[in-house]
Amino acid sequence: MAGSFRSTLAESVDAGAAAHRAFAAQAGTESERAAQLIRDAVQSRRLVLVFGNGGSATDAQHLAAELVVRFARTRRAAPALALTADGAVLTAVANDLGVNAMFARQIEALGRPGDLAVALTTSGRSANVVEALRVAKAAGLSTIALTGRDGGEAGALADVHVNVPSDVTARIQEVHRTWIHAVCEWVEEDL
Repeated sequence: MAGSFRSTLAESVDAGAAAHRAFAAQAGTESERAAQLIRDAVQSRRLVLVFGNGGSATDAQHLAAELVVRFARTRRAAPALALTADGAVLTAVANDLGVNAMFARQIEALGRPGDLAVALTTSGRSANVVEALRVAKAAGLSTIALTGRDGGEAGALADVHVNVPSDVTARIQEVHRTWIHAVCEWVEEDL
């Protein structure tokens, strides 16, 4: 029989705290560079395009919503768009061009030189995320990859790579969310 929920919860909290501490200890320059790219894009009214799969898709929508609406302060809206939110576009691209083009096609349509593409991928190996980063770079967008594990191809491809040193998807996503909140709080200071 399984242990109690309280013990499972306590283990999850402890593991999450350890993942956050490990990330904070090594985050350094890349984390700050990524935050600065987002802040610069917002201040310059350049579009922030955010994307990922599964839980990372919801984190992409979370980041875009915080930028467009607000995090903690009422302020002017920031131009951001989650490429995970339009079911008609996503299914049309998947059906007509293939899943690997889901985000790349939207970047091709919406991204302009100087805009910012933010990829979230716990593995760094999602083919549609990697393809979107390639298209973004070729189109003159700055690129950020938020990853876990070893960062995969997405981490190597992005201009700035923010890596969570964990192999556990849940821990990686938890740290990504904390980083997103810290970035949004910092960005709002100037809006």
